[in-house]
Amino acid sequence: MKIAHCGPDIPFVPETRVGFWFLGTQTWTTHVLKVALDDLERLMTQRLSSYPVVLDVGCGQGNSFHLLIEHFSPQRLIGVDAEEKCLQRARVKLLQEEVPIELRHCDIAALDMADASVDLVFCHQTFHHLVQQQMALAQMFRVLKPGGLLLFAESTRAYIYSWVIRLFFRHPMHVQRSAVEYMAMIRDQGFVFGSENVSLPYLWWSRSDLGALEWFGFGV
Repeated sequence: MKIAHCGPDIPFVPETRVGFWFLGTQTWTTHVLKVALDDLERLMTQRLSSYPVVLDVGCGQGNSFHLLIEHFSPQRLIGVDAEEKCLQRARVKLLQEEVPIELRHCDIAALDMADASVDLVFCHQTFHHLVQQQMALAQMFRVLKPGGLLLFAESTRAYIYSWVIRLFFRHPMHVQRSAVEYMAMIRDQGFVFGSENVSLPYLWWSRSDLGALEWFGFGV
């Protein structure tokens, strides 16, 4: 087990106690993380049988580690998060896996990693916590190898602004983006993707109405 520290002052908005608890539950792992990974994998074109080095940015409490190993057969997994208390939980998950996992307490906007050193970046529900989003995206682009893959899943402004999320969770409200704005930011950074690589509409839990309109037959 390796744990690196990249500086104490990381600009991000930490979760509430409720949020921290929920992100550690089996409900989160099964009905959010696993569903997102299955959906992202479906969107992959020219999929490889293995991605030797996988970077999990915003790895949280490590609930994604086993799923990433199952899906992408890495030889090495790197988990980065801004919260030390998340990484304390992630250490427990790390010990349950045979694949080498390195944890880094680090700002995603200032990754202490070599250029072109990663085959796949997994970024799940991380950007809406970050203040320096464009700098973080530039770092992810930098560490990816030519032809490397970014798997990006994110809640958008309408969901983050909804009353239920504002009540139970905490985010930097001034940097929230729509789906169109996120996609434009990713393209502007140099990533290439088409409509076949995008999953819309959003999953039910990431909509401002929690999927109620679709449930009652009014579309999305």
